[in-house]
Amino acid sequence: MQGADKHCQELVREADRDRYLSALFAPEEPRRALMALYAFNAEVARIREIVSDPLPGEIRLQWWRDVLEGNGHGETEHHPVAAEVLRAIERYNLPVKALTNLIDARIFDLYDDPMPSLTDLEGYAGETSSSLIQLGAIILARGEDPGTAEIAGHAGVAYALTGLMRALPIHASRRQMYLPADLIAKYGVDQESVFRGETSKELKALLGELRTKALDHLLQTRSMIAAVPRCVVPAFLPVCLVEPHLRNLEKNGYDPLRNISEISQLKRQWFLWRAWRKASKVAV
Repeated sequence: MQGADKHCQELVREADRDRYLSALFAPEEPRRALMALYAFNAEVARIREIVSDPLPGEIRLQWWRDVLEGNGHGETEHHPVAAEVLRAIERYNLPVKALTNLIDARIFDLYDDPMPSLTDLEGYAGETSSSLIQLGAIILARGEDPGTAEIAGHAGVAYALTGLMRALPIHASRRQMYLPADLIAKYGVDQESVFRGETSKELKALLGELRTKALDHLLQTRSMIAAVPRCVVPAFLPVCLVEPHLRNLEKNGYDPLRNISEISQLKRQWFLWRAWRKASKVAV
């Protein structure tokens, strides 16, 4: 489809600036497939924001599942993101199961129930954020298995946990709860106070444990980065933003229900460039 690749690029630039900037470090041809992958993720991730209740959301997710499984009945040729992601799947032999697993994980987004446990939250992050990193690595390895599944797992969880903590004010405003129920019970967090935007010492303690967990996964990522093939480094670049965001989240005066950690465009580009240079030197 003429212009479909440009449509995906613009969508990612607007909806997912971290991954957009990281993809610019990739060669031109795999970059097109990366943009398609990230545009697909953006389309699926924003369904909660554009539906009034879960049922229409599930219908939209089913549409994407049908597209990926070859049951799109021809209408996919008129959908630029669908057309581009199918091109990427074919060109780079991407595992469709990983993409449908991502869709299944996103069903949780449509409802307001708390994440059952920290383990479940890590699993959710693995099926979404980690999967995107691994699929991106496959694209950058020209369709071959780059052997990065384990490090992608840690990298994606670190990135996702940090992102969910950053987005807590947004989720709380629409009564959406990603905080794990087992940690809510452990620290005695009152969910209604969270939805009202009232920060408590109990909530801060819970978020402290989540930050520690995110940092643990980040350190695991760093310990393994030297084994990552140089060609797939762009898929991992967004993870370099985890540490500066975690520092912001820990600052005195930061209200987790009022503030959203942001990094300026200039600093973000510098962090990504520095990580690219460093990872390119140590990667095989």
